[in-house]
Order: sequence, then structure tokens, then C-alpha cells
Amino acid sequence: MHWRAILRLFGILLVLYSLAFLPSLVIALFQGDGQVGTFSASLFLTVGAGILLWAPNRRQQHEISVRDGFLVVTAFWVLLGMVGALPFEIGLGWSMTDAVFESVSGFTTTGATVIGSGIDQLPPSIQYHRQQLNFLGGVGIVILAVAVLPLLGVGGMQLYRAESSGVTKNEKMTPRIADTVRSLWLVYLALTVACALAFWVAGMSLFDAIGHAYAAVGTGGFSTHDASFGYWNSPLIDGIGIFFMLAGGVNFAVHYLALQRRSLGPFVRDAEVRAYGLIFLGGTLIVAITLALTGTYATGWEALRHGAFQVASILTSTGFTTAVFADWPLYLPLVLVTLSFIGGCAGSTAGGIKVVRVQLLAKLGLRQLFQLAHPQAVTIIKLGRRPISDQILFSVWGFYVLYISSTLVLTMAMMGAGLDLLSAFGAVQATINLCGPGLGKVAVSFAEVNDSVKWLGTFGMLLGRLEIFTLLILFLPAYWRH
Repeated sequence: MHWRAILRLFGILLVLYSLAFLPSLVIALFQGDGQVGTFSASLFLTVGAGILLWAPNRRQQHEISVRDGFLVVTAFWVLLGMVGALPFEIGLGWSMTDAVFESVSGFTTTGATVIGSGIDQLPPSIQYHRQQLNFLGGVGIVILAVAVLPLLGVGGMQLYRAESSGVTKNEKMTPRIADTVRSLWLVYLALTVACALAFWVAGMSLFDAIGHAYAAVGTGGFSTHDASFGYWNSPLIDGIGIFFMLAGGVNFAVHYLALQRRSLGPFVRDAEVRAYGLIFLGGTLIVAITLALTGTYATGWEALRHGAFQVASILTSTGFTTAVFADWPLYLPLVLVTLSFIGGCAGSTAGGIKVVRVQLLAKLGLRQLFQLAHPQAVTIIKLGRRPISDQILFSVWGFYVLYISSTLVLTMAMMGAGLDLLSAFGAVQATINLCGPGLGKVAVSFAEVNDSVKWLGTFGMLLGRLEIFTLLILFLPAYWRH
């Protein structure tokens, strides 16, 4: 383990991240909201910590190995959560628990919050900082999922076999990783700018439009208002939100190819995107029809509008709301929780198991049934037109087992920390799936739960964001042996 090279890298990354405090500092200066000292202190503390890590190790330029990569990715995500918490601790006087939970929720694009009410009254610079966490976390996640985790042999992109993309376990969209990162950044930025402009034209203030574009494309779910999208009660704004949440849940490699070829063909030909679209349409029909038949809303149009918005929000693990879905009738809360476990596409900002894995698990199950009926038959599982190796299927199955096992263990831990079964499961569903809204006591926020639950939730968010393997491997004694 090249410890000094790792510390040098952390130092450089912290100095670079300190620049993210500048926009909030400028807003604090112009708005006069009393937070200039908060963001000045946060900036200098982060720069100082970065220099302290970098200076003694500046000549340690060993190449980071794959084994080192697991620790680097996990530790830096934790470090970002702690640094992003500084404005909440310094400016709002929050406890370390609340501040780190909010920060990690932002960076992992979960959208769960410890603020029960009063988001509207937060200083504008703090509001911007919360929204920016979703933006930076979102682009970081895309780069992590498409350019970094495949090099470690984990993550959704190693499973990606869409015919239109050519992106496989050991391939990148462009020959050099730097070019890949640059391409992803441009796609992500273009979508964010387009989303912000659309929200602004539809009636949001420029400040709200930018903040909600950060959270929509990043599928983060933070809002500048307690009522989230319900604040505007606008079908047009809801529709724009649905479009860009769904866009954020699509593999960014497919976005890149579509822009490069100036064609919608990559979206149409991609097996995962097609399945993702069908899941959204099917979920919307089930929810909207049930809402209409139960009279939850006055008209069928209202049922369709709110149903489509919540399905898009939960499927993409964004967490924006126009209603509290936990209060919806019959089986609807369970339908939406199930969608949160499915999640978006691999290589997107969405959470959950990912559509491509669900597809392969379903095909694997059907193959087993077929072989029971035809024991001598030789069957090959394909995604699109590409055959999937047994090694990848084994990896998918392993991921699924660890994901469900982690969900059950965390639910028991949440119950041990004092939550009832519904709230405990809802808290785990909200965090490990990076969804935000949960069930029971955490249907709206984590404001009323104790610190133990919040730390467990923080761990769950990191576990879900880092694709399970990246974090859990650090708990293996074999990993630390030379």
C-alpha cells in the first residue's frame, strides 16, 4: 500500500475541492446573509488540510495500484463528506452527526435530509452549498461509475454490454481516461445548463432554477424549499423535472454517443435504456390508475401528473416530491419502494441495483426454469445481441446477494437503534438506494431519529453509492495482508 502517494493525492484533491466554496462565498458577499466568515473559514481549513497532506509527500508519485484504488475511492468519498459538512457546522451550528449526514447525502445524491422544516429560511449561500453538493456528487459519480470503478473491476459499467456503446469492462468511451472524464463532464454540464434554462423559462427564479437543475440531473433531490416541487404546483415545471430526472438516470456513455452521433439511435438500440423506459411507463400506469380509482386526486390528469412525477423521482433515486408517497393508498408505497431498489441505468447518477443487473437476474432466473424443463439444453444469456459470460453473471448474483444481505443487516441495526420495523426498513431503503424519502418516521426527513440511526444511514449511503464491493472489500482481513 503506497500510503504516502495516497496522502499526496488526497492533498491535491482537497485543494482542488476548496475552490467549490468560492461560489457560496460570492453569494454570501452579495446577499449579505452573514455567511462570509463561514465559507472563508471552510475554504482556508480545506486548503490548509490539503497542503498539510501534500507538502510532506509531494515527491511521492508512485502509481496507485488497483488494490490501493479501493481504499482511495472509499476514503476520499468519506473525506468529501466531512469537508462538505464544514459550512453546516460553522455557519448553522449543527452537530457533527447532522452536518456529515447532510453532506454525505448531498455528495452521494441521496437527498435525505436532517432538516424537518425551515429550508426556505436558510441563508442563500447555505442553500446554494446544499444544491451544489448534488451537482458535484453527480458528476463525481458518473466519472466514478464510467471511468474509475471499471478499472477496479467493480461497478455497473463492467457489466455494460449495450450494442450501441461498445463500452465494456476494459474499454472506455475515448482512448485515454482524461479524455473520457472530459467528455463526461461536458455531457453532464450541457444537461445541467439545459435543465436550468428550462426551469427558469417555466417560472422558477434563476437561483431556484440553477439549484434544482443541479439536483435533477444529478438525481440528488435536494430542494431550496420544504415543499420541494410542490412549492410551484406547476404541471410544466413537473414535466421538465420528469424529463431531466429520467435523463440523469440514463447511462452517460449513451448520452455521449447520442451527442457525438447527433442521433437518438443509441437510446433506442440500448437494451438497458429500453427496459428503463418500459419500467417507468409501467410504474406510472400502475400508480396513476390506482390513484385515480381510489379518488386520491380529483381528476385522472392530476393522478397521472403526480404518479408520473413520483415514479420518475423514485426510480431515478432523485427524491423530489409533489406528495408524500408513504401516505398513498393500498400497495402504492410498496410499488415505489420496489422501483427504488431497481434504480436507474449503470453509469448514471441514479442509485439502486441498476436496471442492467435486474435484467440479467431476470434472465438468469428464466434460464434456470428453462433448464429444469430441458436439462440437456445449452442456453446463452444475452443482453441485446451480446452474450453474457458466466463470470459476469456470477458477479451480478454476488452483487445482488450482498446488496440484499446489507439491506437486511442494516434494517436490523436500525431496529436495534430504536426504530420500528417500518421506519427501519424505510430508512435503509432511503439510504442504500440513494432515494431520499423513506417510510414511517423518515417519510419526509431524518430530523426526528437519533444519532445512531443517522450514522447507520450515512454508512448505508456510502455503501449504495460505492457499489457495495468497493466498500465491503475493506472489511476483509485478506485485503490488508501483504
